Amino acid sequence: MLFRRKKKPSHERAMDWCKAHTVPGQGVIVHTKQPAPYAEVTGYYIPTLYQWGETALARQYTKWLLSIQLPEGGFPAPDGVPYTFDTGQIMRGLVAAAADVPGAEAGLRRACDWMLTQVDAATGQLKTPSTELWSDIASDLIHTYALPPLVRAGQLLGVPRYEEAARFVLAYYKRQPQLVPFNRLSHFHAYAMEALTELGEMDLARQGMADVARVQRSDGSIPAYPDVEWVCSTGMAQYAIVWYTLGDKARAERAIAWLEKIQNPSGGFFGSYGKGAKYIAGAEISWGVKYFLDAWRLKLMSEGRWSEPAAPAPHAPGEAARA
Repeated sequence: MLFRRKKKPSHERAMDWCKAHTVPGQGVIVHTKQPAPYAEVTGYYIPTLYQWGETALARQYTKWLLSIQLPEGGFPAPDGVPYTFDTGQIMRGLVAAAADVPGAEAGLRRACDWMLTQVDAATGQLKTPSTELWSDIASDLIHTYALPPLVRAGQLLGVPRYEEAARFVLAYYKRQPQLVPFNRLSHFHAYAMEALTELGEMDLARQGMADVARVQRSDGSIPAYPDVEWVCSTGMAQYAIVWYTLGDKARAERAIAWLEKIQNPSGGFFGSYGKGAKYIAGAEISWGVKYFLDAWRLKLMSEGRWSEPAAPAPHAPGEAARA
């Protein structure tokens, strides 16, 4: 009699993908057709890894990021230039690692100080040294997603001006009429929706998610843009996160169920699926896995099945400052 090996749960396969596509001693790759470590995504993986109890990998990622921090405090994108958005995502990781990895707190402080140099003092817009890698599908509105880690850093480090700067910048973006509507690639729209929930702007997030709800299909999928057939996998996972946060469990679960159906045997996800797919359709992207893991954690929490892993022992007081 033949016995079939039981298939691993989808979230375990996703974590396996992350581990299999991590560059030894460094971070997670960009995608399977560009297998170089990606600082931005490595940064926002760190909180996820801690949440799932993958402390050793979180520490590896943090130490590598600290080793590549630029002298002025920012962090380089794949083209070697510091981007404000990328630095913000690495700050998410440094906030999570500050009590665990020597040097993380000092690196976080330097990154925050650098980010404040990118704030337009007159308007509050968050600037960036370059947008070369954004192509024509990203916009300045993604900078809202760099604000929550600045707020958290201010609270963690006891530096009020970080939080004050974040609120000043948020006020600028709240004045932009294009911020809330679902009018761009779902992945980038979802950055803003998640940022709004993190910053306590629940009513604005609900407005944006009402647009998304109107186009969610019966199978749970959501078009990458309101007027296309194809789907962006990362946007799907991010929307599930936002719906869980807003208390719309039913829509979140439909989105996760669709993602589980299209998850590749490797545990990863192509950038997009469907006829006419245009967002990294032929490669497995690292950020899709990160947000899928985040969504699954919220799913388990909503079902009362999540057990928080033990927190790592903090390093000795002052160790971060000396590193």
